[in-house]
Amino acid sequence: MTTTINKLNSVDIAAVGELVSAIKDEPTNASTIWKSRVDWKGGFRSEAKSRDFAPVPSDEPPALGGDDTAPNPVEQLLGALGNCLAVGYAANATAAGIELKTLRIELEGDLDLHTFLGLADGHAGFETINATVSIDSDASDSQIEELHHKVVSTSPVGHTLQTSIPVSVHLA
Repeated sequence: MTTTINKLNSVDIAAVGELVSAIKDEPTNASTIWKSRVDWKGGFRSEAKSRDFAPVPSDEPPALGGDDTAPNPVEQLLGALGNCLAVGYAANATAAGIELKTLRIELEGDLDLHTFLGLADGHAGFETINATVSIDSDASDSQIEELHHKVVSTSPVGHTLQTSIPVSVHLA
């Protein structure tokens, strides 16, 4: 009796394989556009809406004048990087036949508020971002190292943060 594995790490192996095949067959299928809309809700509260999902709220902590009802944008940026890395670990582990028992990514960023608050000119964003990845798996250390290298070298959010890209903000 032959057993077909349809999922590993809760990843639909066939769906990922079909996407890879579609891009190999027609490289233009790899070009995608992602969108989000943000609506201000008063104070420092806003909501980001992507596709048909429930809005994702944002706010600032009281020390920055907010009501502390949701993570702030820089926390969401850290979360976006962590979520992107998690997708990368799940996808690449699955492709390599590695079962992940647990995966945790802890992130922190160093940010100086002088520029944001208008107290100085300069860079308003993170100075550094550090992520620590913890993986529990029966895979060998060398397999985990190879997985880690592949994920870090292919993360779309990681690459976006590490590379200077054009960002245009237009007033309608």
